[in-house]
Amino acid sequence: MSPTDSEVLAVVRQGDPDRYLATLYAPAVHRSALLALYAFNVEVAAVRERISQPLPGEVRLQWWRDVLSAGDAAAAGGHPVATALLEAIGTYHLPLSTFQNMLEARVFDLYDDPMPSRTDLEGYCGETACALIQLSALVLDAEAAAGTAHLAGHAGCAQAIAGLLRLLPIHRRRGQCYVPLDILQAAGTTRDAFVGGADRESAARAVAAMAALGREHLKAFREGAGDLPASLRPAYLPVALAGAYLERIERGAADPLEETAGISPLRRHWLLLGHAMRGWRG
Repeated sequence: MSPTDSEVLAVVRQGDPDRYLATLYAPAVHRSALLALYAFNVEVAAVRERISQPLPGEVRLQWWRDVLSAGDAAAAGGHPVATALLEAIGTYHLPLSTFQNMLEARVFDLYDDPMPSRTDLEGYCGETACALIQLSALVLDAEAAAGTAHLAGHAGCAQAIAGLLRLLPIHRRRGQCYVPLDILQAAGTTRDAFVGGADRESAARAVAAMAALGREHLKAFREGAGDLPASLRPAYLPVALAGAYLERIERGAADPLEETAGISPLRRHWLLLGHAMRGWRG
């Protein structure tokens, strides 16, 4: 393993352990490219954590746009993730527009604006988690991936919504709110009240509605995933954990406003192994 590969692997292992574990079930020949995709996602998702004002975040996202547009290692300036990503894009002929759309969606993360509606939330998920699944599928089996965009859409929404619910404590501390305004309104609360924790009963209803939306997408994915080609399973494995995370939140095993809902390492490995072996049949 080259020093660049080691650095990229470390970024994913630390920043996105679920996708790191899923990568271990992929053919070795594709792992470097998958790790490059996931490391890129870690980097752009973490921009908000590293800034105190939106402008530096905008500059960082623009740097990624420029690197992708230039398309050569010199533009990456020795950045290990950027170098690995450009190699993956070139090797697998990945669409640059998907990465540019992902970066555009991540601008939302830099500000404290409310998520306007469920449709906007699903659009955000589509340009981030869903797109990442589709890119991973192109790496694994481009021919098979061509007919699975609808599955990636539902899988990515389920995975992203579960992830956003798990990150609620962090988002609230920053003053962010990914729960759409129409869901908050239906729950009888507002963005400011939800972020501030002023009305726990209304907040609980909003969380339940978000979890139900995640369940809706997870159900739609499972209904169509029985025939998912085995070659594409590694791209979808992280969604195997979404149901477990949603279950923890729905059962009240952790206060979603204050605690990150997690599952045991043993259960996580078991779920990934089971779906890697048999897919989503039955």
